[in-house]
Amino acid sequence: MDNINNGHNGGMQEDNVIKVVGARVHNLKNIDVTIPRDQLTVITGLSGSGKSSLAFDTIYAEGQRRYIETFSAYARNFIGGLERPDVDEIQGLSPVISIEQKTVNRNPRSTVGTTTEIYDFFRLLFARAATAYSYVTGEKMVKYTDEQILQLLLKDYAGQPVYILAPVVRARKGHYRELFDTLRKKGFLNVRVDGENLPITAGMKVDRYKNHNIEVVVDKLLVQPKDDERLKKSVATAMKQGEGLLMIMDKETGAAKYYSKRLMCPTSGISYGDPAPNKFSFNSPEGACPHCKGLGYINEIDLDKVMPDRKLSIYEGAIVPLGKYKNQMIFWQIDAILQKYECQLKTPVAELPEEAINEILYGSLGNIRISKELVHTSSDYFVEFNGIIKYLHNVMENDDSASGQKWADQFLAVVKCPECKGQRLNRESLSYRIWDKNISELAQMDLSELKEWLGQVEDHMEPQQRKIAQEIVKEIRTRLDFMIDVGLEYLALDRQSATLSGGESQRIRLATQIGSQLVNVLYILDEPSIGLHQRDNAKLLKTLYRLRDLGNTLVVVEHDEETMREADHIVDIGPRAGIHGGQLVCQGTVEEICANPDSITGAYLSGRKKIEVPKTRRTSDGRWIHLKGCRMNNLDGTNFDIPLGVLTCVTGVSGSGKSTFVNGILYKILARDLNRAKVKPGSYEKIEGIENLDKVIVIDQSPIGRTDRSNPAT
Repeated sequence: MDNINNGHNGGMQEDNVIKVVGARVHNLKNIDVTIPRDQLTVITGLSGSGKSSLAFDTIYAEGQRRYIETFSAYARNFIGGLERPDVDEIQGLSPVISIEQKTVNRNPRSTVGTTTEIYDFFRLLFARAATAYSYVTGEKMVKYTDEQILQLLLKDYAGQPVYILAPVVRARKGHYRELFDTLRKKGFLNVRVDGENLPITAGMKVDRYKNHNIEVVVDKLLVQPKDDERLKKSVATAMKQGEGLLMIMDKETGAAKYYSKRLMCPTSGISYGDPAPNKFSFNSPEGACPHCKGLGYINEIDLDKVMPDRKLSIYEGAIVPLGKYKNQMIFWQIDAILQKYECQLKTPVAELPEEAINEILYGSLGNIRISKELVHTSSDYFVEFNGIIKYLHNVMENDDSASGQKWADQFLAVVKCPECKGQRLNRESLSYRIWDKNISELAQMDLSELKEWLGQVEDHMEPQQRKIAQEIVKEIRTRLDFMIDVGLEYLALDRQSATLSGGESQRIRLATQIGSQLVNVLYILDEPSIGLHQRDNAKLLKTLYRLRDLGNTLVVVEHDEETMREADHIVDIGPRAGIHGGQLVCQGTVEEICANPDSITGAYLSGRKKIEVPKTRRTSDGRWIHLKGCRMNNLDGTNFDIPLGVLTCVTGVSGSGKSTFVNGILYKILARDLNRAKVKPGSYEKIEGIENLDKVIVIDQSPIGRTDRSNPAT
C-alpha cells in the first residue's frame, strides 16, 4: 500500500488546502484546522473529543448550507434555511458528500440491488436481452410479423382446409350476449364456443356462471397460393379482432395452433406483452407478484400461536383468541362440532381427532345445529360456522383500531409467499431467462458467485443478444467489482436493506459513490472500518485510495490503527472528552503524530502506551447455555455453547453469521421466553440452560431517545 501513497505527502500550499478558522461547534474551542485537498485525512481522538463536531457539524454543515444558498429565494421557502455553523471561516471548501453510519433504510422494498442500482441494470438487461418461456408448457415463446404468419400458413397448411379464428374470450365467466350482438352487427356469422362451432343468432348467450373460451370464425378456406390476397385480409381481420392473436384450426383433425404479433406460446396460446424494465421490478404493479404485492412474504395465521398448549381443553382456554369458556354462540358451535366426533369441550386438544380440529379451525361444510334450549327458541337453530381462522381474518380486515390490530397480530407469522416462492415477481416476469437463470435467481446469488456468472454469460447468448447486452453487462461488472472491493462479496442483491449493519450500509454507499465517478468532491466518512474484519480492512483502504486518486478529498473520522497509519494526513482532536476536549492536539503525518508528546493517539501508535493483555482471566461458574441446530441465513445446523458469568466475544470475518446467531436467534429466544417479547427467532432445534437467566437486555447502535426532550439524565 506504500506505493499508493507516493506523491501525496508533499508540503501543503495555500491554494491546495481546506482551512477551518475558529470552529466553536459543541465542545470545539475556537480551533483552526488545515486539511490538504486530494488526500486522505483521518480525524481521530478519544470518543467525545469533538471529531464528529468538526467533520459533520462544521465542515459538512457549511457545505450543505452553501449548496442550499445556490437555490432561488422561492425554492428556499419550501426547503427551509440551514443555520450557519459556529465557525469564523472555511476556505477552499469543495462540494461535500457525507457517508455517515446513519440508520439503514427500514423499507421492506429496499434491497442491496435497489440501493446500489445494480438491480436496475439487470432489469434493463432482461428487458432487452432475455429469452421468454411459457409458464404453462415451458416452451420458448415466439412472435411473428403478418408476413411471417402468411409464409408459415402457406408452408404448414398447404392444400388443407382450415378455420381462421380470432380468440375474444379466454377462460372467463359471463353470458356475453352483448359480445355476440356486436359480432353479428360486424358481419360475422359463426363463433366457436368451448370447442363447438355455432352460428351467431339474435339474443344468443351462454351460461354466465361457467368459464368460457370464445373464438370468432373469421374465414374458412383451403390454403393455396392463388388465394394469397384473401388469406392476407383474413389474417389481418383476425389479428384485429383477437388483439394481436389469431388461431388456425385444421378442419379435418381439429388441431389448433396459435400465432401472434406479441410473445406467445405456440401450444397453449398464452401471450406476453413486450418486456420493459418495470416488468422486472417488484416495486411496480407490472412486475410484482399479485399475492404478496412484491414483498416475497405474507402474514399468515400461525396455528402454534392460536393453540400453543394442546394439553389444555377448549373449555380451559386452549384456543387463545377465544380464551376460557363463555356462554356464547361460538362455544356452542364448537361444542356441537365436537359432539359429532363424540368429544366434549373439556377434552384436551391433544386427544381430539385431527378432523375435529380442522373443522374448528377452518369451518364446517354444512350448517351447525344448536340446541333450542341454548338459544331459547321453539325449535333447533341451524347456523353457518366459518372457523377460527376466518374469524381472525375478519377481525384483521374490519377492526382498524390499534388495539384490535395488535391483538390479531400476535397470532400471525411471516411466511414465504406460496405463489412466487419468495421471488417477489409475477410468473410472467419470472419466465424470462438468460443462460437458464431468471432475474430473481441472479438476485439470490452471492456477489462473488454473480461475478463469475457474468464473466461467462456472453458465451451463452445469441450474437444479437450479445451485441445488445455488451455495454449493460460491462456496467454491472464494474459496479460489482466496487462492491467486492469494499469486502461485501458475501451479500446478495435481494438482501433487504433493513437487515444490513451500519458498517455494511456505509460501505454500500461508498461503493455507489465510486461507481458515480465524481471528481473534485469532499467526502466525509464516519468510521467506515466499523464491523469490518481485519482481513477486509486492506480492501476498504484500497477503495478509499481509488476514490482519492480520482481527484477527491477524503476526510475520515476513524479510530482504526491501520487506517491511521495509511492516511496522508492526521488531525488529532482532544486531549480528553467533553469539556476537557475540543482542542487541536496536533496534525500532520503519522510520524509527526507519534512524535508529539501531548497526543494520546500518538502514544499508542508509537508503542509508548499499550493495552495490556490480562494475565489471568475469569473462569465460568459452570453454568452454560447450549443452543443446538441453528438454521438462519448462512447458519446451517450450527451448535453453540456459551459460558455464563464471563465476557464472551463472538467474532469472525464479515458475513460469517455472527449477527445472525446473536441478534437473529439467541437474543430473540431469550427476549421471547424471559421478557415475553412478541418476536420470532430464527430456526433452532433446542436451547438448554435458559433457567439460569431472568432477563435479557440488548445494547446496539440504535439511538436511545428519538425526541428533542430526551437527554442522558432522562
